[in-house]
Amino acid sequence: MNWLCATLCLAWTCAFAPADAPSPATRIRVLLVTGVDYEGHLWKQTAPAVVEILKHDPRIDVTVTEKPGDLASDAIFAYDVVVLHFKNYDPLPRGEAAKANLVKFVQEGKGLVLLHFACGAFEDWPEFANLAGRVWDKKTTHDPRGPFTVQIANSNHPITRGLKDFQADDELYFCLTGERPIEILATARSRVTKKDHPMAFVFQYGKGRVFHTPLGHDVKALKMPGVSELIRRGTVWTAGRSADARKKTPE
Repeated sequence: MNWLCATLCLAWTCAFAPADAPSPATRIRVLLVTGVDYEGHLWKQTAPAVVEILKHDPRIDVTVTEKPGDLASDAIFAYDVVVLHFKNYDPLPRGEAAKANLVKFVQEGKGLVLLHFACGAFEDWPEFANLAGRVWDKKTTHDPRGPFTVQIANSNHPITRGLKDFQADDELYFCLTGERPIEILATARSRVTKKDHPMAFVFQYGKGRVFHTPLGHDVKALKMPGVSELIRRGTVWTAGRSADARKKTPE
């Protein structure tokens, strides 16, 4: 079943859901966009890991497309959140339509999540810097892969409320650049630059919400407990729902 067929089947799936499942009104429909990346990023392994992470919240339904060009289809508007999990080097099929759809999707009130090297997607598109908040700076890079502490910088935000500093085993990106005002939720100190760099941040884009984290280099990095929780909460928040799965009221 391809992703478009899955979209058309969403209503059918909800109608025949078990009695103890979240009602259709409380489901969060997520479209995970993957399929191309830098050769050092094994998306065929990490995409299923992201799906597993998200599905720990019983409200979340995830559909995966391995064709980023599918963003050009109006079928994306059936979803509450788009998660970008790719880095494209070649122009996307119907690239201009994909860009226009993505802008409209978020501006009109839907959610957008960017994971790891998705900061480098659409690198030649000026508006992407506003849509992503921070983007890949080709002149810089990241710390060597290894363990580091992610520090919660804002414990009052719905995403990070109740979270403590946690351990990551990842690439600590100091390659993000941009001028758009953002709300930083978590940081980590680079061994290379000796400075703190954002590991998670959010902002409003039109009526929509954006959550961006450069964490998630591989399956091991994604499955660090604090990282998984951060991604899951961030995704739920962009959908306008409580980031705490135990609550049913919007934040």
